[in-house]
Amino acid sequence: MLVKVFGAALQGVDATIVTIEVNITRGVQFFLVGLPDNAVKESHERIVSAVGHNGLRFPRSQVVINMAPADIRKEGSAYDLPLAIGLLAADGQIDASRLERYVIMGEMGLDGALMPIKGSLPIAIKARELGYDGFILPRQNAREAAVVNKLKVYGVDNMMQVVRFFNGEETLEETVVDTRAEFYAHQSDFDFDFSDVKGQQNVKRAFEVAASGSHNIILIGPPGSGKSMMAKRLPSILPPLSLAESLETTKIHSVAGKLGSGTSLIAVRPFRSPHHTISSVALVGGGSNPQPGEISLAHNGVLFCDEFPEFPRHILELLRQPLEDRHITVSRAKYAIDYPANFMMVASMNPCPCGYYNHPTRPCVCSPAQVQRYLGKISGPLMDRFDIQCEITPVPFEKLSDTQQGEPSAVIRERVIRAREIQTARFRGEKGIHCNAQMTKQMLDRYAVPEAEGIGLLKQAMERLCLSARAYDRILKVARTIADLAQSEQITSEHIAEAIGYRSLDRGDWV
Repeated sequence: MLVKVFGAALQGVDATIVTIEVNITRGVQFFLVGLPDNAVKESHERIVSAVGHNGLRFPRSQVVINMAPADIRKEGSAYDLPLAIGLLAADGQIDASRLERYVIMGEMGLDGALMPIKGSLPIAIKARELGYDGFILPRQNAREAAVVNKLKVYGVDNMMQVVRFFNGEETLEETVVDTRAEFYAHQSDFDFDFSDVKGQQNVKRAFEVAASGSHNIILIGPPGSGKSMMAKRLPSILPPLSLAESLETTKIHSVAGKLGSGTSLIAVRPFRSPHHTISSVALVGGGSNPQPGEISLAHNGVLFCDEFPEFPRHILELLRQPLEDRHITVSRAKYAIDYPANFMMVASMNPCPCGYYNHPTRPCVCSPAQVQRYLGKISGPLMDRFDIQCEITPVPFEKLSDTQQGEPSAVIRERVIRAREIQTARFRGEKGIHCNAQMTKQMLDRYAVPEAEGIGLLKQAMERLCLSARAYDRILKVARTIADLAQSEQITSEHIAEAIGYRSLDRGDWV
């Protein structure tokens, strides 16, 4: 008897439906074809054990299973459940009349218990797109898949629930999630707040400007000055995710298996902080079983690189193209996958090996050559991609001992949201452009032309600091954001002056 069961394979952050064809004829052999990897082939032993443990009979005939399309590699143990259901249906132990209406996925234990899988959300999206009635998967992943409307999602605990469901002996409970209520209820769940930061008003202002225009920012200062502490608070002042951004972000984390059990939607912008020992594959994605890297997990959020010069040079240079293009294409001999990578880059670094170059009170013990060598670990082209270079100094005792709370993140966030609304209206007719940091050269000529006095000031800065053309564009973008925060249509010399002030590493005392 020939039956068909439907599962799915992940390609990048999207899913492709896999048709599992099971045919049982006379004979004694077992064949599994359709480009399965070792984990899929090992499902035979898990299925034999689970079927016997639950009092069912494994077919004692020749079994041929084809996983189509055969040119897509099938990876992982999530095919255990559809393979088992297909085998039992082909053997007549399950009514196969309704199988074609459902997508089925799940990893099984030896007793038939189901364990969570990766990529539930993109599979659910594909199932709805192709018109399937429902999606049967492990209960741990049910809420994640249930955010997709117009698709019935059934979370189950073991194989026998699925067997009884298709035989009409049991009714499965549909998992229902109020997507919008779930999303909006958790948009302000932050562990850190800017009200905890003492002093550092200039750095807080730099973060506000960076958040308002989605500008990349690098912090330079001695150890213990608060670089990491403030970077961790950046998501609390960023504009809230839209529902579309939330779905896109959740899909990436779902494919990577980074969603917690019972999680439905990611409601706050992700904050990723990889260690400087990270490998290139872990950063950009790929691998033998392709997975999104840290830059894709930071999509629609923040990628924070602490101790920036300690990252290997070749790792840092991998960031240059994604910072410009906002996506990464991972090309290998057997595949080419495009991952989104629209993230806000935040980096922090000491000014020298000892950490006290330009410190107001502590002397630096590094030679000028050591300072140059340390700063030279970051290439000029990469440094140019930071719109804001902010120097940070230690907080004096008077500020540290002050018990008064600083300005809370919620207040700063309101100003950031107002500035973003101006940008949204400005770029409504521009495809793929949502904030000032994304402006092209042509857009700068339309939306970021300073007053005559500001142009003169910018000319002096360019000549005195020997700035590159890219740095010129960055200054105009930041100045446009500062003007938006001030609710000003025109970019004035004050806005240009503040933007130039955010080029700390271009000053003479850093050369």
